[in-house]
Amino acid sequence: MIAVLSAPGQPHIALAPMTIDAGFTLGHAFATMDPWARYPFTSEGLTGYFNAVEADAPRLTIQRDGELAGAIVVRRTWMRGPYLQFLGLLPKYQSHGIGRLAMTWFEETARARAERNIWVAASDFNHDALRFYEQNGFERAATLDGVAHDNIAEVLLRKRLTYKK
Repeated sequence: MIAVLSAPGQPHIALAPMTIDAGFTLGHAFATMDPWARYPFTSEGLTGYFNAVEADAPRLTIQRDGELAGAIVVRRTWMRGPYLQFLGLLPKYQSHGIGRLAMTWFEETARARAERNIWVAASDFNHDALRFYEQNGFERAATLDGVAHDNIAEVLLRKRLTYKK
């Protein structure tokens, strides 16, 4: 177990290292969901991504009461702070506050390292993700055309972390 995100008495939300089986399950599931299906990312490609080993970008599962609920990948070193490379929840686990708990963990982890910024990007058509990140204090920093697909722009968002002196 990497971290427990929920309070006592609430459903048990935890982060744990990605397993090969979880990577396979999530790769196949997310390949059928937007935004990944729109590109399209294949199930094999996403499975390979989840099962890749990068010291600076560990792959973690999100679990609810011991069940596989989603994944989070954070690139620890980016532009003066970590970059949320992937956050996805299976449909059954969406709209239950799990994403908000993951974002709180992401920010608290960055604050513990005294980072200056935290970063994320979302596709311009992914209005739900953009709204979610903005509700979590992120502001649009740039629009990047054609990063993942020629006809789609990615919106880069940043949350500047401030500290009391």
